[in-house]
Amino acid sequence: MQKINIVWFKRDLRLSDHKPLEKALAQDLPIVLLYIFEPMLLEDEHYSERHWRFVWQSLQDINTTLKARNQQITILGGDATHCFQAIHTQHQINAVFSHQEIGLNVTFMRDQALLHWFTEQGIEWYQFEYGAVIRGAKNRDDWDKNWNKVMREPITPIDLTLAPLTTLNAKQLKCKFTPDIAWLNKEQGMQTGGSTLAWQTLDDFFNRRGKEYYCNISSPTASRSACTRLSPYLAWGNLSLRQTYQALLSHWNEPGFRRSLIALSARLHWHCHFIQKFESECDMEFRCVNQAYDALLTQSSNNNMTHLDAWKTGNSGVPLVDACMRCLIHTGYINFRMRAMLVSFLTHHLNIDWRHGVTHLAQLFLDFEPGIHYPQFQMQAGVTGTNTIRIYNPTKQAQEKDPDGEFIHKWVNELALVPPPLLFEPWKMTPMESAMYQLSSDSCYLSPIIDVDLGARQARERLWGWHKRDDVKAESARILARHVAKKRRPSTVVKQSKTAKAPSRT
Repeated sequence: MQKINIVWFKRDLRLSDHKPLEKALAQDLPIVLLYIFEPMLLEDEHYSERHWRFVWQSLQDINTTLKARNQQITILGGDATHCFQAIHTQHQINAVFSHQEIGLNVTFMRDQALLHWFTEQGIEWYQFEYGAVIRGAKNRDDWDKNWNKVMREPITPIDLTLAPLTTLNAKQLKCKFTPDIAWLNKEQGMQTGGSTLAWQTLDDFFNRRGKEYYCNISSPTASRSACTRLSPYLAWGNLSLRQTYQALLSHWNEPGFRRSLIALSARLHWHCHFIQKFESECDMEFRCVNQAYDALLTQSSNNNMTHLDAWKTGNSGVPLVDACMRCLIHTGYINFRMRAMLVSFLTHHLNIDWRHGVTHLAQLFLDFEPGIHYPQFQMQAGVTGTNTIRIYNPTKQAQEKDPDGEFIHKWVNELALVPPPLLFEPWKMTPMESAMYQLSSDSCYLSPIIDVDLGARQARERLWGWHKRDDVKAESARILARHVAKKRRPSTVVKQSKTAKAPSRT
């Protein structure tokens, strides 16, 4: 039985700047490029059809590249351990090469079980760092230095011309996978997966759209073209963060581009920063990163399921909130500020525990990345104790970021005839005005699910009062010591809690 090496693709769906593939090619053994559709993820409440369509499109894009060599990626379906066992029975596995997965608890537990099985079988598993994220990092000392080093490393070209690739027979392995028919067609309004389109999107940003990035990043309409739109390609690994950063550096001295590139550079740094937070404190998937806030949510949250459903479906009666949710449902994308506002409205105005909404937005974000999603969600919910509490006023956001009502009119058909400024607070219309603009008397926009101003006032009292507690401050000190470099920490940090624990991927 001939030995083989396996390159296991997960959230790294590309054939360039790929350390596992590069290292596997350095060994003189046949190489299987492998992707596994795992039931535990297909059924996980964080994921939805849009994610798996994007993954399928990405795999087909890889196959288009491999077709010239009469090869393709091996696609299996089933529990990962079962699939590897089936492969090992028919083809002796010498080693497995993959990136470390900074994922959900279910993927970490799967990796732990696989590591145990690989060890029992004498199979080496080589795992490579994901971006500039450091597995098991206890603090952030020298983290920025490492980030710069990793992002500026020369990218080794990967030549597959003479690569000893081989494809496994999924049917013989009894791990055959058949994609859902809905994955096979593009979804209108939704970005399509694959490295080919990732590079086209990157080039289009630098050649046509990017100079307006810094001034249009907060507009719900203008951001759809002014932003890079690379987030799903980065989340699913069609493009590496290093490739993106080095493309940015190559345009650094281009006239008229500097302000946008400074803004983008900061966000690429934050990308790894937040994933590192999740890597270093993975329990935030289940509890507040500042554990002192769990008691506040237990004591004070309303958790009104009728309000939650109205938020989820874009029927809250608050125009910009509903426009953002409906846009997200149909396209998988809204900009950062509008995402923050959706979380703020859920957790602050509606006073609903963030855990009731976190998987819903994960399902909708085409660029769902666990390591960014959880730290960001909690930061916007105001339960970290280390970040400024931002309670977004959806009326003010609409007035400032959608002054002509273009975005609201596009996504909230019920308000199509309502002009600004009435559009931003339709509940203030007179009966004559509501009839003039063809709103039915039972419209949620005449009677939203909450009083926005009252909800914000109560949230400020609730959150700022809790923020002053000693246990919150002690937890904040622990968080800062773990997630912020010593030189950047506030000089007046209180003594750290001795009892708080922060499980990591160690």
